[in-house]
Amino acid sequence: MKAITLKAFGAIDNLAITEIPEPTVQNDQVLVAVKAISINPVDVKTRAGRGVAGRIKDNNPIILGWDISGTVVAVGGGVTQFKTGDDVFGMINFPGHGQAYAERVAVPAQHLAIKPASISHEQAAAATLALLTAYQAMTQHATITEGQRVLIHAAAGGVGHFAVQLAKHLGAYVIGTSSAANRDFVLALGADRHIDYKTQRFEHVVSDVDFVLDTIGGDNITRSLEVVRKGGTIISIPTGLNAEVKALAEAKNVRGDFILVQSNGNDMRSLAGLLDSGIIKAHVSKVFPFQQMGAAHAHVETGRTVGKVVVTV
Repeated sequence: MKAITLKAFGAIDNLAITEIPEPTVQNDQVLVAVKAISINPVDVKTRAGRGVAGRIKDNNPIILGWDISGTVVAVGGGVTQFKTGDDVFGMINFPGHGQAYAERVAVPAQHLAIKPASISHEQAAAATLALLTAYQAMTQHATITEGQRVLIHAAAGGVGHFAVQLAKHLGAYVIGTSSAANRDFVLALGADRHIDYKTQRFEHVVSDVDFVLDTIGGDNITRSLEVVRKGGTIISIPTGLNAEVKALAEAKNVRGDFILVQSNGNDMRSLAGLLDSGIIKAHVSKVFPFQQMGAAHAHVETGRTVGKVVVTV
């Protein structure tokens, strides 16, 4: 079968289509014929030697990718929840070696859920790592409740566009930051208020926020501390909070957390329900064929993606 292997951490040119043996299905796994793969910033960072590169560097070959949607073609002896022919989706083995950039992938059954028939494989693949991140941040690391004020940075991005929809579903008043070009998109997702980060400093116009989801990092975290009320929460995805920022947060009685999303089939089943009902919708802005994985990486690397980028197999 064909897979895209990483010859060495570094440039996009290090990604190469390679013929490798089809994976063997273990007792607790299913073999999935992959239809679509979602590309995330962590894919790009890991390819370059950052991200989770340290966790997978000793694998041979290294095959990137974690987000898939596809069809079950074989089932391990211990698996009872799936059968051959089922359409499934999920985030595989994150933050370990997902090996999603391949025609077929052996996947722990507990990382998958049945794909809703109402959405495409492209939409399903898009609604995995990014949506799981927003979901786990807002329902497990924090608890968003009716009437709370929520600030979501980069609200038009992969995690952000799901976070806006989820926070609104949970009953929050949602403030989203993005460029002016994406204002209408962010408001259409359900945000109550939009802030153009290029012309307004959010800390000058926002206050008394209960929860901040930061997908940018850097001084954005420190600036966010200025708008969080006492007892509120900041969750930062890319960098977490350094010692100085943690001290500032503690002094203000603000909880600051870094989260690393975890593969979880139970969570995927919950999200499948939200996707099937149309409460959450995946916005796929660009689709590339498998042979153009490098172009997909280059597109994500710009940091200007609206919604999600998907590769079809």
